[in-house]
Amino acid sequence: MNPLTTSAFDLSDRLSSKAAPALIAGDEQHFAAVADCLDRTIAELSEQLDAARKAPGGAGREALERDTEIHRLTARLRTLRRFGLDLCLGHVVLTDSPEPVYIGRLGLTDSTGRRLLLDWRSPAAEPFFAATHAHPMGLASRRRYRWTRGRITDYWDEVFTADGREGHAALDDHSAFIASLGGERSSRMRDVLATIQSDQDAIIRAGSKGALVVDGGPGTGKTVVALHRSAYLLYSDPRLGHRRGGVLFVGPHQPYLNYVEDVLPSLGEEGVRTCTLRDLLPEGPGAAAETDPEVARLKSSADMVRAIEKAVRFYEEPPTQGMTVTTPWSEVRLTADDWVEAFRAPGPSTPHNEAREEIWEELVTILLDKHSGDVPSEQQFRKSLLHDEELVETLDRAWPMIDAADLVGDLWSVPAYLRMCAPWLGPDDVRTLQRKHAPQAWTVSDLPLLDAARQRLGDPKASQRKRRHEASVAAERERMAGVIENVIAADADGEGAVTMLRGRDLQDSLIDEDALPGTERALLDGPFAHVVVDEAQEMTDAEWQMLLLRCPSRSFTIVGDRAQARDGFTESWEERLKRIGLDRVEVASLSINYRTPEEVMAEAAPAILAAIPDANVPTSIRANGIPVLHGSVADRDAILDGWLADHADGVACVIGDPTFEETTRVRSLTPGLAKGLEFDLVVVVDPEAFGEGVEGAVDRYVAMTRATQRLVVLKS
Repeated sequence: MNPLTTSAFDLSDRLSSKAAPALIAGDEQHFAAVADCLDRTIAELSEQLDAARKAPGGAGREALERDTEIHRLTARLRTLRRFGLDLCLGHVVLTDSPEPVYIGRLGLTDSTGRRLLLDWRSPAAEPFFAATHAHPMGLASRRRYRWTRGRITDYWDEVFTADGREGHAALDDHSAFIASLGGERSSRMRDVLATIQSDQDAIIRAGSKGALVVDGGPGTGKTVVALHRSAYLLYSDPRLGHRRGGVLFVGPHQPYLNYVEDVLPSLGEEGVRTCTLRDLLPEGPGAAAETDPEVARLKSSADMVRAIEKAVRFYEEPPTQGMTVTTPWSEVRLTADDWVEAFRAPGPSTPHNEAREEIWEELVTILLDKHSGDVPSEQQFRKSLLHDEELVETLDRAWPMIDAADLVGDLWSVPAYLRMCAPWLGPDDVRTLQRKHAPQAWTVSDLPLLDAARQRLGDPKASQRKRRHEASVAAERERMAGVIENVIAADADGEGAVTMLRGRDLQDSLIDEDALPGTERALLDGPFAHVVVDEAQEMTDAEWQMLLLRCPSRSFTIVGDRAQARDGFTESWEERLKRIGLDRVEVASLSINYRTPEEVMAEAAPAILAAIPDANVPTSIRANGIPVLHGSVADRDAILDGWLADHADGVACVIGDPTFEETTRVRSLTPGLAKGLEFDLVVVVDPEAFGEGVEGAVDRYVAMTRATQRLVVLKS
């Protein structure tokens, strides 16, 4: 084994005592083995990936397995190349074994079968995160590394037994975790995997059945838990694999998704789909904010979403009168009972627009059975029915093809239709919801109804695409048959494997139907095996229906803080979630604030407690000695310029001042768009102007608790 040409450690003079060979020689030797194994593994994976890409595409399951393997190899290679030695998070020493066990972002095994890195998600790695002095979980000691540009710039040891220090423990006054909390931030969420705490790890590793609520105040690591839990569940729970739906991660807004986009790839997981609620349907990105609070309230109920069912049912009534259908061969009587029978043909889960094709097929069958004369062919009979204008028009009136936007737009422009579909609405409510001049000027409050309508109706052009797909398959089958005949003709004796090509099953297997036109599928439509929702306290009952539609298993991780709900949240999580359709709910609470210094929380806590006395205000784990600065709005630029001059790294944010134009290192956000983010310096401008009551208090609380080092409050 070749030693590393450069030490993995780059410790400052201040930490020279930690560079003693007795403390780090074992690590250096292990990292040399890791480096050698990484080189070999990357070379082997690259060869495997090249071979997989050059392999025949195949069809059906074979093609799926090939694509899955390419995805797996690509993701693993990307992670290995991205991190190198800093794949290693740290190591543990067990009480019954002197050999350190090294924990990594991924598992790594050398050519002899020796385990060099244990995947952080494996059960054996749990003590690295979960062990405490009260519950050491069999550990004698634990070491965590701090990596900077691929080298270790600090490390810290914890000892759990009397002899745990011998030969491999360098103790500090403060843990690497506490020290990292005050480090500069950037435009991307920091890598915190090595410093996951025991309370967070317990939630990350919890089972996936039912709904798990992660409740905690600002800075408690809710987002960290949500992201790491997504990666952990995909690794540990085979029921959530990509072939069974995978995991959907829903964030509150696009700046949030930009902020966390590097986290899951850094955990070796690139298969989680991330989005905001707006992204779930085409109208979402362009939808405006709802300016009328009463309209927003009326549309926020699950009952309004359920009204879509009645709105669609209105267009699914069979004709009550019979009719005579004339064909070139005879006249056939189609009775009202026949119409009822045809309308029963679609299954209960068949979308309305796709069901029309099934109804037509049933009508053809009924009429063909009743036809008394000879018909040259069933195809000619079908063709003659398509030319019967009365029959086609009657079906179109009784079961029309409907666009989701038109259906919802009619609710806001036809009062009688809305009253029929939502009979609980009073006359004033109906008038409030009407917008006759612009029924399709969509707002965010419309999105749950549009989504329900789109799911219930299906695509109006689905039948056209189906026919186009069937035509493509038939054409491809005919082409393949010609190729096979040419191959067989070239076989001199007509025996052997070539003759197998005559089999229809084998011929069909050579056709990749998924690659032909007509098989497009919306990636966010689901179903998903598990859904993770961050900032869930802001979700309305109507918006929850969008996610329930996409997760039939009702397996959810729900992350939020009731005290950060702008519209108020007076119920318990159990009460709220039971009302929207989740009956198996467990709540796990986080109460330690790892982000916000005591000085900042002393300013922020009264802001929320005045409006929500029972708010779950977390306890800060650290103080930094930097007092909150109060000043005038006129001081804004001078404060920012001074901070930027004194800090070469880090990011700041101005919250509540739309006149400020953001720069590379200083963002300008509203309280709502700052939610879920964190900054070294936060400048809150005129917080009293954020509003009154719960909404204003929440905005002030959220704005102040974004700060990891310094908070400045400016007033006009």
